[in-house]
Parts: sequence; C-alpha cells; structure tokens
Amino acid sequence: VQLQASGGGLVQAGGSLRLSCQASGRTFGTYTMGWFRQAPGKEREFVAAIGWGGENTYYADSVKGRATISRDNAKNTVYLQMNSLKPEDTAVYYCAAYRFSLGSNSVPDASRYDYWGQGTQVTVSS
Repeated sequence: VQLQASGGGLVQAGGSLRLSCQASGRTFGTYTMGWFRQAPGKEREFVAAIGWGGENTYYADSVKGRATISRDNAKNTVYLQMNSLKPEDTAVYYCAAYRFSLGSNSVPDASRYDYWGQGTQVTVSS
C-alpha cells in the first residue's frame, strides 16, 4: 500500500490543523493506521493510531485531549485533527500502516508498521 500524507502547514499556537493520509489499494479497511512525528534532532514518536473499523483509538499522552484520529474506509483515508497546537507539536508528521490488527501495547511501536508515507511538515509558531 502507498500512503500520501497532507494537510501540514504553519499555524499559530492555539490553532488547529487536520492532517490527511490517503492510501492506495483495496484492502485499506484491514490496516491498523498510525500517525507518528519526528522533530529535528529527536526520535520518531507515536502520536495516535486507529483500528480497522475506527472503534479502537490510541493516543500518546502528549496529544491526548487535543488530537482526534479517524478514518473513512470508503475513501481510503485516515485523519488526524489536532487542536490547541503548541510549539512543541512542531515536527514532520508521518502516517503508517500495519496489515491487520495491532494490540494496544504494539500500536506505539514504529517498527511494527509495514508502510510509511512521506511526511507532512507541521510548524507551530509561538
């Protein structure tokens, strides 16, 4: 599967962005989808993930309450709505896919994901 992330940009602190990740292929509904981010000089970190049907969602503590992950399987797209953005949210955001289901302990592990998008830059100014 190929992933194309979009929706990043420059936003002031307190603002919002919605990131999108468009996937190719006819089996999108069988993939666990995740969002990760990487700031300059830092390790890639987990942001959020969502199971096949969208019922199961997972969030990093750093974004819990400010982020919402969702998916539209008919459109082969996963979204990440980010609100109340902070300068520390500045990073390149990547979407990732794992075929089938990941347990809750595994969704934050980037090494478990099979496919990655190219990333979209989010910059939050103070």
